[in-house]
Amino acid sequence: MTTTFASLGISDKIVSQLEKLGITEPTNIQAQAIPELLAGRDVVGQSQTGTGKTAAFALPILERVDFQNPAVQALVLAPTRELAMQVSEAMKTFITSERRSPILTVYGGQSIDQQIRRLESGVPVVVGTPGRVIDLINRGKLRLDQVQWFVLDEADEMLSMGFIDDVELIMSKLPKEKQTALFSATMAPQIRSLVNRFLNSPTIVTVQQPKAAPNKIVQQVYFVPRGWNKAQMLQPIMELEQPESAIIFVRTRRAAAELTGLLQSAGHSADEYHGDLSQTQRERLLHRFRQSKVRWIVATDIAARGLDVDHLTHVINYDLPDSSENYIHRIGRTGRAGKEGVAISLIHPMDRRKLQAIERRTNQAMVVCQVPSRAQIEAKHLQKVQNDVLEALAGERVASFLPIISQLGEGYDVHTIAAAALQLVYDRTRPAYLDMEEPAPQERNYDREDRGGRGGYERRGGARGGGGRDQRSSGSNGVKPVLRQDEGGGRQNDERDYQEARGSSRRRR
Repeated sequence: MTTTFASLGISDKIVSQLEKLGITEPTNIQAQAIPELLAGRDVVGQSQTGTGKTAAFALPILERVDFQNPAVQALVLAPTRELAMQVSEAMKTFITSERRSPILTVYGGQSIDQQIRRLESGVPVVVGTPGRVIDLINRGKLRLDQVQWFVLDEADEMLSMGFIDDVELIMSKLPKEKQTALFSATMAPQIRSLVNRFLNSPTIVTVQQPKAAPNKIVQQVYFVPRGWNKAQMLQPIMELEQPESAIIFVRTRRAAAELTGLLQSAGHSADEYHGDLSQTQRERLLHRFRQSKVRWIVATDIAARGLDVDHLTHVINYDLPDSSENYIHRIGRTGRAGKEGVAISLIHPMDRRKLQAIERRTNQAMVVCQVPSRAQIEAKHLQKVQNDVLEALAGERVASFLPIISQLGEGYDVHTIAAAALQLVYDRTRPAYLDMEEPAPQERNYDREDRGGRGGYERRGGARGGGGRDQRSSGSNGVKPVLRQDEGGGRQNDERDYQEARGSSRRRR
């Protein structure tokens, strides 16, 4: 018998809303947790992000909360602003019929006065980060005496980010007669201590970890050459790959805005996606992305968990995530619906250990690639032009252009005419990057930055200007390539050090 939300105890009203959202069958964790929570029992869920746990705790809360009661009845704690917003927005989509949202999101970086006004006007559900929740409690604006449901989401992240003491403080101020749900990917001793102290005979719910990176996702890594920054090397990579659609993950909202500006100024169809955008702005952007009106999105990790696009071809880790699990969630945005995907990571030498941890977690070795030269990019573009011509030859419209060829054929050879037409196509579609003067590499003191690391990251390959890089170009534009294939300096050393470290790590295992 197929499990449905209705069979789990969810009301017809919410089931109907879920169907409008395209959610028809509960996930594993939802099927296990929802009946327990509706029955009034505490729940501990060992679950990764991406398994549907937000609905697992949100739906029972929304079934039981009294929207007419202005007091705070449910409190959800999340470790980051982005995750708090994601949880809040997901809960709002389950109850869109409400005229005024009964859910308030509180976090640092937003006006606390505005949040206080919402609390004073009455709101039954609060989703927030520990720091802002404690601030509001200390001000006497967030009252917990009527809280009946408490959710601690991503408890392991709370621990790793140093919020566990704040969490304990908040939990100690909650009423004893309440229902608690705690979700964590791992169960460290401190998390087990929380469970033992604050939960009442909880039901343990476990779900299988998300699969390691599927084989249908090709994982590539590009080492950032010494003296170069990621922005310099991203564009030639994207010119070579030519992603039909891509998400480029960065660490901060500021980085997303800056990189989006750089890509747009280079003529690319790109836009930014992060926590500073309103829900309406995000939905509008996602609609344009799914309609292929925007090809590339530059996003923070808010997109790693809640953005589903079936046609996504590439995921670019401009900045590596803090954990291997987040890496898996990121690259899991591509390779969907039976299609192949490509995941590309840009790596600084100091990210080497993170990369090794990711490889151990995914049980897959990365394909180490070299930054493409201008000659490679030009060859790839010529191949695309040739493929487009072959496609046009197979079409029906080509017949309408034959009279023009007949007229031109009176004075020119047919091959010459075809070559001239190809030249026009090539010149009009030639990547702007090939005509750009490349910026000079940034000077960086790697000896100081890498101090304390492996000795293999000392500068090698000769003194600056004396043999590390050819400062002149052999290309037709008189512009030096991004990175020559015969460079004799840091790049090969970076790759060799990484491969040696990876090999020694495997031997130890």
